Amino acid sequence: MPQMGVSVAEGTVVAWHKRVGDWVNADEPLVEISTDKVDTEVPSPASGRVLEILADVEQTVAVGGLLARIGTDAVAGDPHPDEHLNGDSGDASPPSTQPEPAPSGQRGETAKAHSHHSPVVQRIARKEGIDLDRVSGTGRGGRVRKQDVLAFIEQRSAEPSNGSSQAPLHSDSPYREDTGERPAPAQPPVAGSGEQVERLSRMRRSIAEHMLHSLQVAAHCTSVSEADMSAIETERELLGLSYLPFIARCVIDALQAHPSLNATLDGEQLTRHRDVNLGIAVSLGEDGLIVPVIHRAQELSHQGLATRIGELAERARSGRLSPDEVHGGTFTITNPGSFGTLMSTPIINQPQVAILDLEAVVKRPVVVTDGAGRDSLAIRPMSYLCLSWDHRALDGALAAQFLGTLRRRIERWGDV
Repeated sequence: MPQMGVSVAEGTVVAWHKRVGDWVNADEPLVEISTDKVDTEVPSPASGRVLEILADVEQTVAVGGLLARIGTDAVAGDPHPDEHLNGDSGDASPPSTQPEPAPSGQRGETAKAHSHHSPVVQRIARKEGIDLDRVSGTGRGGRVRKQDVLAFIEQRSAEPSNGSSQAPLHSDSPYREDTGERPAPAQPPVAGSGEQVERLSRMRRSIAEHMLHSLQVAAHCTSVSEADMSAIETERELLGLSYLPFIARCVIDALQAHPSLNATLDGEQLTRHRDVNLGIAVSLGEDGLIVPVIHRAQELSHQGLATRIGELAERARSGRLSPDEVHGGTFTITNPGSFGTLMSTPIINQPQVAILDLEAVVKRPVVVTDGAGRDSLAIRPMSYLCLSWDHRALDGALAAQFLGTLRRRIERWGDV
């Protein structure tokens, strides 16, 4: 099971595109996986014959767990081992993904439509009496995913009662785990308390696990610098861009000058990376966050970065990121300052060794010095740059040098 995001710990098998005994080419779609954040096809890592399928449809597998075995010593064109498909190794073959026969009166078009949905979606729809033609799909090609059905159920439960005495259905989140059981009605809060009790969604639990792991393994320190944004203000307003792509370009330049921060630490192995694979944290609201990665970001201008950041943010919020787009980051930028915060201490995105937090740009009085050395007060757009770094891999001097280079690059924008 590939890693599909920093806070994704597992994935659910939606469908197999090959059977035991089938030939598969390298990079050919082998299995479709659904997680809280990514709904995608996983390609075969090599060419060969499928010897064994280790995860059935609907089975949830932890990241790093085995999905299948492929014999790379097989020869393309050899006869298909039909004995594996006739019951001799039934446990290895994936279960049929054909839907169960629809009840009388529901066959025909409904059954035909359901044949395009995963077994998980079909089972939930049958159980809850949902016509899948009424559910908007957010998967590839408009396919209805489990999250879509659960969200439909939640929306339906919030609609006014039609007079039925049956209790409405509730779900704690579109990302909740599927237990195979009907959700119990939510317990009402104590009268007058205004409190609501619910279980954390699967995404929030995954984020919590990842953040706690980072705090436990990394020696977190935070260094703060202040930068005058005046130099980029004119071009930013002219292009209609936010500060983020300009700061991202300056961060890339600073990382290339200080490669110790463009690194990952795995146990006792420190890797300094040549390419800057820049992660940009994207908020998904109450559902959590995800960090898409701009690979080889050093090759992009600030305008190219703005375009790529916008594309990835849109794909993240619509659940259309591919595994490659959330994997392999070497440094991360988070941007809560867009909501008005002034200073934060971000948690490092493991296994990276540093993360930069961008804070709000606020006009305030600062001391400026003219060419003759005379000081005066001026109103300037200022922002704090908050860098959390891992003391196992770095020291305070390196962190300070990086921030100094970053600040100078920001304040001299257009001069370099």
